[in-house]
Amino acid sequence: MANLRDIKRRITSVQSTQKITSAMKMVAAAKLRRQPRQQRCAKRDPDHAKRQLRQPVSGYRFGTDAVFLAASVPAGQGRLLDMGAGAGAVALGVSWRLPDYQITAVEKDPVLAKLLASNIQANGRAGNIRALEADITSLPPQHRVQRGMGFVPQTQNVFTSMTVEENLEMGGFIRGDDFRDTIEEIYNLFPVLREKRAQPAGELSGGQRQQVAVGRALMTQPKVLMLDEPTAGVSPIVMDELFDRIIDVARTGIAILMVEQNAKQALAIADRGYVLVQGENRYTDSGAALLANPDVRRAFLGG
Repeated sequence: MANLRDIKRRITSVQSTQKITSAMKMVAAAKLRRQPRQQRCAKRDPDHAKRQLRQPVSGYRFGTDAVFLAASVPAGQGRLLDMGAGAGAVALGVSWRLPDYQITAVEKDPVLAKLLASNIQANGRAGNIRALEADITSLPPQHRVQRGMGFVPQTQNVFTSMTVEENLEMGGFIRGDDFRDTIEEIYNLFPVLREKRAQPAGELSGGQRQQVAVGRALMTQPKVLMLDEPTAGVSPIVMDELFDRIIDVARTGIAILMVEQNAKQALAIADRGYVLVQGENRYTDSGAALLANPDVRRAFLGG
């Protein structure tokens, strides 16, 4: 007859076996639950398993913030400028979610910029994401232009004593190649400049001068074009034409950063808008969303 100790040992053994059996059943059930979800993910996104994101060994490593940022981009087609792109978590997240977006990712840190370019290539997104390594904070203006920054100031933005074509040639001064094809592209973009190519820029109307200024900036083949009040001082008809040309420039893949007081017209063509109040950013959203925002409409757009 078994003693009390043997009985306790047998009970413990049975309980352990039951626990193990129960745990195995739970694992099997989890696998069964997980399998359909994996199959659904693969069906929705067959490239899911191929995605990869190399990150730096130390320092910043992306977390949920990158996921939230990528998820906040409006659906559809558009262009995105990712400043401080790091290793590319946000840019890749947007490109995976919205494959029709054209993205320019800028990173100043050489190590991260190298990882950024590597991640873009490894995930086959080179056709949608353009990586730029840029730390321009200490560069003189001419070197910033060479790195891909174009700028059109609000006033005094043409050489008035020079002809239209000479102004364009001044824009190509820093280039070492034959830029005649670029001049032809600008004449196609702004046909009136072809007609007035031999006329001094000082004799042109305000809108035509702005076209010369934008054309001269495009001669540098910029990656980012900054426009300071491009429609200041021009008639409504000319303003609409300038906005149409800005859209045409953006369609070539150049990222555009524009400061503009004609808020309604600017937001109508903007992928992303920022409304500044007394030097501080008060509202940020897509151009369409800001146009529909009742607070923005009441305060800045006339209700």
